[in-house]
Amino acid sequence: MRNPKVWILGAALLVLSCCSGVADDVGLERRIADLEAYIRNETATGPILSEVPGPGHNAWMMISAALVLFMTLPGLALFYGGLVRRKNVLSILGQCLGLTGLVIVLWWVCGYSLSFAEGGPFLGGWGWSFFKGVGSRPNDVYGTWVSHNIHAMYQLMFAIITPGLFIGAVAERMKFKAILVFSLFWMFLVYFPAAHMIWGADGWMNGLVNDRAAIKAIDFAGGIVVHMTSGWSALILCLLLGPRRGYGREPISPHSMVLCMVGTGMLWFGWYGFNAGSAVAADVVSSTAFTATTLSAGIGLCTWAVLEQGLRGKCSILGMCSGAVGGLATITPASGFVTPNGAVLIGLLSGISTYFACAKLKAWFRYDDSLDTFGVHAVGGTVGTFMAGILATAEAHPGLAADRIKSLVGHGLWLEQVKAGGIILVWSCLVTVALYYLTNALVGCRVDVETETQGLDLSEHGEGGYEH
Repeated sequence: MRNPKVWILGAALLVLSCCSGVADDVGLERRIADLEAYIRNETATGPILSEVPGPGHNAWMMISAALVLFMTLPGLALFYGGLVRRKNVLSILGQCLGLTGLVIVLWWVCGYSLSFAEGGPFLGGWGWSFFKGVGSRPNDVYGTWVSHNIHAMYQLMFAIITPGLFIGAVAERMKFKAILVFSLFWMFLVYFPAAHMIWGADGWMNGLVNDRAAIKAIDFAGGIVVHMTSGWSALILCLLLGPRRGYGREPISPHSMVLCMVGTGMLWFGWYGFNAGSAVAADVVSSTAFTATTLSAGIGLCTWAVLEQGLRGKCSILGMCSGAVGGLATITPASGFVTPNGAVLIGLLSGISTYFACAKLKAWFRYDDSLDTFGVHAVGGTVGTFMAGILATAEAHPGLAADRIKSLVGHGLWLEQVKAGGIILVWSCLVTVALYYLTNALVGCRVDVETETQGLDLSEHGEGGYEH
């Protein structure tokens, strides 16, 4: 017997629809079926609810979009801002703010369309340029109960934070205008194609949705699309740009671990919108991702703390912040696909791998990844992408039971992950090399010696982060 509360809702819907002039031949059974479809996040078939957003799901996605924006402004800005010297803090905040404005414009003009509209296997079409046809009615391909324009806004926030991540690798020495010019081209050549190939309905590597995908990979919330693209690009940028003046010869310490800690908390808070919101509904998959996000972040934090205490004799605040963010980045591609125990294992691997990359690998090869963008995001995103292929289960995400992918789950899915991750890794690196030289020819990439010595706040923006 169906839940009596659903019958009550159905009766209320019947009365309201009769008052609003809906045809009398729509039976109570169909109305109740639509309500049950709403609760289960399935497609409604009746005439009443099939073209309207579901209030609960829509509200959750609006909140999630705001949470993801909160990750950049002010979360990432404060996290990175605290890690640089005080003479450069405002430059970091300005870069985050400038990239936010730039990406919003690109997204409206054609970015959303190239990422998600129907087109080819590698890039979307132009049909949704200038948000043509992107209204308040749901688009069943991306969210049965979520307004199409809210889906577009939610995905915009991912596009904003992605180039914001790689500024951490070139902090304190790359020109503001160079970052904007580089990011403009990078979005078209790296982010939009990656988003379409992995998340677009007809994407070349969208194993979760596209029956004709050549590579059947999965990426729940951006391990490949966000963390691998930005993280591996960050490594190439910092190598080409060279280290900061005095790097390895004099102390270059964070000017405010207070800001770093506050930024970490904001990132963690916003990450629930990042991961749980990627279900595009307030449903069982969303709760799975919410749980996995918490567990991985906590385990990553504790792993860094234990490693630092054992190897260095002290557990630093910076280490715990890095461990938490590493755990969040690593669980991202797997968050909606794994059980709680799977999330714990990923958190443990995250702590070990990102600690090794930040504390050992960087010292051995002496590259100046200023704020550990590569060590945390590239390494974490790569590890998480691979582990998603190992640990993903239909128990966590019913979509993995679909005919198009179920034969790979628990068997060869890890190989699909390696293929997809490897292709995006290589492409991101190659494009970054080309765009670095193009940007350098157009506006110059690195600030001069005097500007770097004085600090980018005053030299590039004519303002100081502090007046005392």
